[in-house]
Amino acid sequence: MIRPAKAKDLPFILEVTQSCARHMTANGIFQWNEQYPSLDAFQKDLDREELYVFEQEEKVLGAIVISDLKDPFYEAIQWKCPTGKNMYIHRLCVHPIAQGKGYAKALMDFAENKAKKEGFQSVRLDTFSLNEKNVAFYTKRGYSRLGDIYFPVKSKAPFHCFELPIS
Repeated sequence: MIRPAKAKDLPFILEVTQSCARHMTANGIFQWNEQYPSLDAFQKDLDREELYVFEQEEKVLGAIVISDLKDPFYEAIQWKCPTGKNMYIHRLCVHPIAQGKGYAKALMDFAENKAKKEGFQSVRLDTFSLNEKNVAFYTKRGYSRLGDIYFPVKSKAPFHCFELPIS
């Protein structure tokens, strides 16, 4: 079940993201670490009512941030759809013990359906270029890679920006 997150979910969401960070690092993907994603970031997402969780048997196994706020680092990207009513996905995660079961797909289906219902023009996101699994996941879903942004504190490698027009 996917539902809006509650304050009581934050420790479980952090456990999921920290497990994902350890899993990625063990596989040579230095995308997340102990500092990111942070409790502060998730608290802000919760305060803006943009944080959702995937839970099964009352256990949080994943999360997603669905926002209509355009972060300034996206300014350099030449998007397909006009900037205005666009949805942005951040911090999609599924606990490593639950990966490969379609939960990330379910979270993205939820976000894309929400975008369609609410009249958004497109869904936009970024993912670490060296995370080939994520790049393939979004490409397979029909997202177009439109450019790169950089977070030098995290990595010298770029983050690919993707967009899916909503019709």
